[in-house]
Amino acid sequence: MPQTGARLETGRRRTSRNGAVAFTIIVFAAACALVLACAQLLAGGIGLAALVIAVVVGALAASSVHIVMEWERAVVMRFGRFNRVAGPGIVFTWPVIEFYTVRIDQRVAATYFGAEETLTSDLVPVNVDAVVFWMVFSPKKAAVEVEDYASAVAWMAQAMLRKAIGRASLAEVACRRDQLDAELKDELEAKLDGWGIDVIDVEVRDIVVPRELQPAMAAGAIAARERDARMTLAEAEADISDMLKDASANYEGDPEAMRLRTMHLAYESVKQSGGTLVIPSAFSEGF
Repeated sequence: MPQTGARLETGRRRTSRNGAVAFTIIVFAAACALVLACAQLLAGGIGLAALVIAVVVGALAASSVHIVMEWERAVVMRFGRFNRVAGPGIVFTWPVIEFYTVRIDQRVAATYFGAEETLTSDLVPVNVDAVVFWMVFSPKKAAVEVEDYASAVAWMAQAMLRKAIGRASLAEVACRRDQLDAELKDELEAKLDGWGIDVIDVEVRDIVVPRELQPAMAAGAIAARERDARMTLAEAEADISDMLKDASANYEGDPEAMRLRTMHLAYESVKQSGGTLVIPSAFSEGF
């Protein structure tokens, strides 16, 4: 079973922020070069003081101009207080007094989680593997209200899954996955809405019963299917007997109709076998 918060490897490459990082490096280098060029023109040379000033100016310039990707939002703080949500594109901040603490990814994320050796209401330990699809709809809440919103989603989903399993029997957990999915989705939405996170869907991927209980469960399932089959056969027999009873009432007091019915049945049996129907003369004299 995948561990909590683990991500499956699909062979597809994730999007990269290399362009944004390269832009920051270029801004730093350009600011440093500009300061050093001014020092060369004004002082006729580049000394230690000019190098220090160039590094400081480059750092301030790099911390003031940022690239925020299309799927990201930057939470900008001013003197430690929330100021605004910026992006996407180029974001400018005042050096020293403003900074952005985190870049919030607003794409749909998939978090895999599980509940190991969790007891159902009938005290059967099961292992359940599930996945939740979610996204951040409020970058401000995700940055201010919770420390690590991605880990919080994983832990909250696992806790809600354990509670849901504890309220249901093993048969309900195994046979009503859709109901379990809907229950988990509703509970997670109620818990995560205050953190600016929207739950798109929850899917239970696998339910593993202890191996020592599998033969007993299989025997119980077979017995249940046999019982259903016998009940269906008994209901069919009851319906047939009612129909035969009605037919006998129709033929009662009408010997000619009964003889015709007998001839029809004999004809059908001979027709299927491909034989020849011989009607005794004594039998036909009645018509």
